[in-house]
Order: sequence, then structure tokens, then C-alpha cells
Amino acid sequence: MTLLDVAAPAATGMSRAERKLAVSVALASRMLSDGGHDDFNQGQVSARIPGSDTFLIKSALCGFNEATPSDVVVAAVDHRIDPHPMAPPELPLHQAIYAARPDVNAIVHSHAPNTLVFGALDTELLPLSHEGALFFDQVPRFTLTSNTILTYEVGQAVAEALGDNPAAFLRNHGGVAVGKTIRHAAVGAHVLERCCQLHIMALSTGRPFHVSKPEDIPGKRQYIYSDLSVRSYWDHAVRAVKARHPESVEWGA
Repeated sequence: MTLLDVAAPAATGMSRAERKLAVSVALASRMLSDGGHDDFNQGQVSARIPGSDTFLIKSALCGFNEATPSDVVVAAVDHRIDPHPMAPPELPLHQAIYAARPDVNAIVHSHAPNTLVFGALDTELLPLSHEGALFFDQVPRFTLTSNTILTYEVGQAVAEALGDNPAAFLRNHGGVAVGKTIRHAAVGAHVLERCCQLHIMALSTGRPFHVSKPEDIPGKRQYIYSDLSVRSYWDHAVRAVKARHPESVEWGA
């Protein structure tokens, strides 16, 4: 397999839908960069190719801030298959989650600073904000190791800690967000970072603070983070990416 190149689709053998998915991976990467998720070339965005046992993932040497559709490689969910030479080292994290969660079609792993710091705190996310209501009681911590996820066995442990939740903290490492579409995963990772930032701000005041009433939480999740709302947030983010990174306009999608 070779790097995807949307400028020469005949050479890649990719379908139109797969090329469009590669564009979405690149757009999600730029969105995360603009949202403060950069850590050199570390962190990944991946998306399952519909109806297959393969997925697309940002390549190893490319940062969120510079990703293009040509910086996306194909990977197998089966960890026994030799990976593409440019696949990122933490490929096993994505393989294990896709294997454990058939409902997950996209994954974001980053070292976003507020997500990382909050994951290291001995406290739980509260419904302080709309974002907090979305993630309240739904972001477990993976604590087995804070090292890079380099083996499938450790990836399986992350998947077990994640369970059926939309995100997990990797303590002293970062976070992982998943979704049924790349829109949901990318928006989820962005929203989790803002959620953690707001909570840390509140904690830093040293003062008591109020949270959403329990009866308000389901309504916030159903309306503010409905599929239609997530699509609108994604569309807004894509417009912002295209405004900040004019070269992305040429990618299509």
C-alpha cells in the first residue's frame, strides 16, 4: 500500500468514498491543531473504511497542523498484518478499539494540554458546562501505563477501560475520543478539551461552583449534541479550517 494521493486517484486504487474519507481525516487533523491539540507530530486521527476491516490513519511523521489527504495511510484492524511503514507507532491503540467496538468508526488520540492535565487530577468531570453535561460520568481513566501504546495487548487494555464510553483519559499521557463518524470523534475530542479547560479554570478559583441539575443533563445531550448539532459543529470547523489553511480548499469535500 502507498500513501494516498487525492491528486492522482487512479494510482492509489481508492474509491471516491475512500478518497473523501482521507480528506475528512486531514480536515479533522487541522481542526484539532487549531483547537490546541498539537504536540509536534504526535497524536492520530483515524477513520474506519465502511464495510471493510481496514481504516485510514494520519501517518507517523506528520503533525496535525500539516496533515493533508496524502499524509494518510491504510491500516488493517487485524494487528497481525504487517503495517504500512509510515503507520504511527500507536497503531495498536486504534486496532484494539476498532476490534472491540464495532460501533466506533473514528478515533482521535491527542496530548491536548487540558485533557492531559485533567486526566492526571484526582477528581471527576462534573456537568459544569454544556460540554461537562455531555461527558459527565462517561470518561473513565486508563491507568495501567502512561507510556506510548506500542503493543496490541496494551491497546486492548485501553479499549477495556474505554468500555462503551465516548472518551477516556490516558492518565499522564492524553486522551482518546471515539465516534460513530469522524465528525463525532473530532468534535468529541475538541469538546472534551474545552470541557477540561473550563473545569480546571473553575477549580483554580478555589471557590465553590454550581453544576447543571441532573434533570438538565439528558436534554443537553439530546439537543446540544444531537447528530444534527454535531454535523453543524463539524461544518463550522471545516469552514474555519479552510479559512485558516487556504490550501485545504483544493482538497474538496
